[in-house]
Amino acid sequence: MDGPDDAAVWKLDEDRALVVTTDFFTPVVDTPYEYGAIAAANSLSDIYAMGGTPFLALNIAALPPDLPVEISSEILRGGAEKCRQAGVVVAGGHTVQDKEPKFGLVVLGFVHPQKMLTKNGVRPGDILVLTKPLGFGVTTTAIKQGKASEADTLEVIGWMSRLNQLSGQLASEFDLHGGTDITGFGLLGHGLELANSSGLGLRLRFENLPFITCAQKYAQDWTFPGGASDNRSYYGPQVRFNSEITEMNQMLTFDPQTSGGLLLAVPPEKLNAFQKRARELGQPIWLIGEAVPGSGIEVFA
Repeated sequence: MDGPDDAAVWKLDEDRALVVTTDFFTPVVDTPYEYGAIAAANSLSDIYAMGGTPFLALNIAALPPDLPVEISSEILRGGAEKCRQAGVVVAGGHTVQDKEPKFGLVVLGFVHPQKMLTKNGVRPGDILVLTKPLGFGVTTTAIKQGKASEADTLEVIGWMSRLNQLSGQLASEFDLHGGTDITGFGLLGHGLELANSSGLGLRLRFENLPFITCAQKYAQDWTFPGGASDNRSYYGPQVRFNSEITEMNQMLTFDPQTSGGLLLAVPPEKLNAFQKRARELGQPIWLIGEAVPGSGIEVFA
């Protein structure tokens, strides 16, 4: 209870700890099956972000009473099939009525008490590795505004639906101890959680940050969700931007993500083997910066 980690952890014995988390949200896409799958992947992510393996889930659903049953069932099916892909059993759950749909999961997992990923496990010199691109928030807002093309919609759905299972496997195989997942607080908000919890600073190179192909286009249209401005207002005082980085690109680093990737701290001596194993698993990774003595985050061009 002494740090802002991604899930609650309860030690069972010397070799096992129970990891418990919950998350749910309103639709980020227009198709119910994909909404359910994305919500499930997002809920499962916090277990992977702790270095754990999920095994059991419960549905949390708030659905309008006049919502056609075909839509409700597709939301639940999307979540169930994503859980099946992760090897997780959905053992029921709870549903209430609400004017706006909301869906997510309670998820339980296991982790070895000495092999957890935590936000205070980063050390100076660690290389910061990201496992999904950015730009989900600005794109899903474009979807809500009817501005997104079909190709762009499919691209962002594909990334948000992708499990962080292989990313978590990599973290476990290489005995990493520092990491988190990138969700509503954006890259910089969650990066600052790592930095502040570990008592150090982060240096990020903007040109190394990965973005989905349509992110810049929608950023130019300024389709940022309200959370991006909230993130900038709250976290901005702890961030130093190089003067070459435009306001639009600064906002992209504050963009809230739904079911984003893991941000992992990899010791330099493990990096080559880590990259090789990621290629073997087919897991994309991007090297975006490093942990340094100091505080806050510096973003340079």
